[in-house]
Amino acid sequence: MQNILPNTSQQFINWFRSVSPYIHAHRGRTFVLCFSGEAVQSPQFSSLIHDIALLKSLGIRVVLVYGIRPQIEQCLQVRGLQSRYVHGLRITDEMALNCVKAACGEIHAEIESFLSMGLSNSPSTNVCINTASGNFITARPVGVREGVDYCYTGEVRRVDSATITRRLDEGCIVLISPIGYSPTGEIFNLLAEEVATAVAIALKAAKWIYLSEQGGIFDKHGQLIRQLTRFEAQCFDSNRDLSYAVRACQGGVQRVHFVSRQIEGSLLLELFTRDGVGTLISTDSFEHLRKATIDDVGSLLELIEPLEEEGILVRRSREKLEMEIDHFTVQERDGMIIGCAALNPFIKEKMAELACLVVHKDYHGANRGSALLAFLECEARQLKITQIFVLTTQTAHWFQERKFIAANLDLLPIAKRTLYNYQRNSKVFIKQV
Repeated sequence: MQNILPNTSQQFINWFRSVSPYIHAHRGRTFVLCFSGEAVQSPQFSSLIHDIALLKSLGIRVVLVYGIRPQIEQCLQVRGLQSRYVHGLRITDEMALNCVKAACGEIHAEIESFLSMGLSNSPSTNVCINTASGNFITARPVGVREGVDYCYTGEVRRVDSATITRRLDEGCIVLISPIGYSPTGEIFNLLAEEVATAVAIALKAAKWIYLSEQGGIFDKHGQLIRQLTRFEAQCFDSNRDLSYAVRACQGGVQRVHFVSRQIEGSLLLELFTRDGVGTLISTDSFEHLRKATIDDVGSLLELIEPLEEEGILVRRSREKLEMEIDHFTVQERDGMIIGCAALNPFIKEKMAELACLVVHKDYHGANRGSALLAFLECEARQLKITQIFVLTTQTAHWFQERKFIAANLDLLPIAKRTLYNYQRNSKVFIKQV
């Protein structure tokens, strides 16, 4: 007799199975995390550092780049001074530079103090998490632009990737401040986002993660955009943060994530769930269509089984699916097959059957079925097919909305008519392509 697990136990098992591929995929990879000075001042900062320590414990190589803007502002206010900005860049005079150095020291010490706690409330509470820092960034002055002298405001000239890599190899979390040094010993105030971008490129990082105030990129209607390719991101010309993301992708960083630092556990949700909670910018499409291979059979069986149990699809054995795998197209999302469809051609009659069109229930409502149909229509035209037909029992309206016309069984190829199951009494629809 099979034991029935409590719901909480089953939920844990399902959760662990769902995150384990990400734990495996992320282990040994280098992630560059960037967060603002506002994040450091937040009550949630200790939780964020705890999650960063957790990433380290899972074998992820972590580099932290932190911002210090509000801390500089506070330091200047205490001294009765005002900040000066031109085109979003701070003019860093000598007094402002003193505040920059003070803010870096303060935040650096605070981050190290949190990391020294290890993973609180866990067996790793007393485990020491080593950190490393240094003069990793060589900088040059912004100089005088349009008549404005930016003084000690600088930009990244070079990243000492070899030394950072050695520190990561030693098992350290590397802390990098938004300041750089010139070969002559001058100190320059840098933008944290620029530093993080340059470091991610130099290290060939797998991910650059920006814990932002907004929590992602939004469209003109205020809706969160879940993913963008590098080329799509280039269309957002006015978004400075996206310009850094595009530059990172162009420099070889595989994926850039914009995540809200204000959502509890957002870093873990973004990295260990398939859909995340922020915006992903990638060098290639996060979701794409491709022809199925024999390695996809197991995933296809898992995808179509619920519809077979409901009687919507005819049952297919593994052997039958393996024999027909060349006819299948799959829709893949970050390694998971979330949709499929098959095109079975009858070349002599210039017809093809559209079969087994399925989209995972968690991904309905984004025109993925239409995308699969369009892909197979294109494939049919390449095969000189002029008509696509479908047999369906419960989804007639969906096909009719896409210009399929009800037809008689006699119009189908003879080979298909001989296999028609009269007990299912499927309706026939045909579309001209």
